[in-house]
Amino acid sequence: MGKRGVLLINVGTPDQPSIESVRDYLKEFLLDPDVIDAPYLIRQFLVKGIILRFRPKKIAPKYQSIWMNEGSPLRVYTQRIADALQNVLRLPCKVGMRYGNPSIESALDSLRNEGVDELLIAPLFPHYAQATTETSFKHTYKQLKIIDWNPEVYHLDSFPVNPHYINPLSESIKPHLNKDTHLLFSFHGLPLSHIRRAKKLGIPNYAEHCEQTTHSVVESLKLEKSQWSLSFQSRLGPVKWLKPSTDQMVLDLAKKGIKKLVIVSPAFLADGLETLEELDIEIREIFVENGGEELKVVRCLNDNEDWIKGLSEIVSDAFISKPLQGF
Repeated sequence: MGKRGVLLINVGTPDQPSIESVRDYLKEFLLDPDVIDAPYLIRQFLVKGIILRFRPKKIAPKYQSIWMNEGSPLRVYTQRIADALQNVLRLPCKVGMRYGNPSIESALDSLRNEGVDELLIAPLFPHYAQATTETSFKHTYKQLKIIDWNPEVYHLDSFPVNPHYINPLSESIKPHLNKDTHLLFSFHGLPLSHIRRAKKLGIPNYAEHCEQTTHSVVESLKLEKSQWSLSFQSRLGPVKWLKPSTDQMVLDLAKKGIKKLVIVSPAFLADGLETLEELDIEIREIFVENGGEELKVVRCLNDNEDWIKGLSEIVSDAFISKPLQGF
């Protein structure tokens, strides 16, 4: 057995909460055909001609509202996951962001320099999606070819119902629930075109994965149907997205008389803009302005001790599978 190492991949974040940095990040992110799967010229016009002209000015202040002394929350918490996992596994665990820094290439260079010859590519996404999992694998293989490194490669597959994920997730929610609260599962949104593509190709379906996680947690927490709901957040552009949307769902729940709401976002393993700002600030305002009294956003699992133990088991199991030769 050679020396093992783990590449932990998250989506990414701007380097600074500035308009220029946000624009650079969004440009790299949104021009990826696995994110916006429109024809090249349409994607170029949509991103460069419309989105990048207006959205960075809108998004930068949101990053400023959640920025930590150590930097971007997503980067900080993802690094804490890597550090904690490395302490448990006693293996090199490096962070590579699909977009932005630290780059996947820099993480691969670091792992190679540490003598790793058995590499686990580990996207930190419990639910398979073209815009997260698939693009992470593609880009990693591209970078491996560029740097001319050929370790034995293993994949960390999606884990929507893995007990090592469901149990810590359920335990993180449990303290916030009582007979008066309603639990909302808010997953990151996805264009319907991505779901149709997945069904056509027979590859994992993101929407089904989200439902599987939801029902696993509901079963674990022994909730009745009236005690929970499911929605999708973070839409972008004019295309059709998964529904119901989180903002509309929260509005509806408030108007139905729900006074105490708990929101968990299981698609995110590390807190970032979508949880700390979109849910805890924007969605909170919608709830309170429409009659809600108390809203609690459950923190992502981050470097929660039980989750790190669970992740270490998931990673160890992934190394048992047969090495892969390409993607």
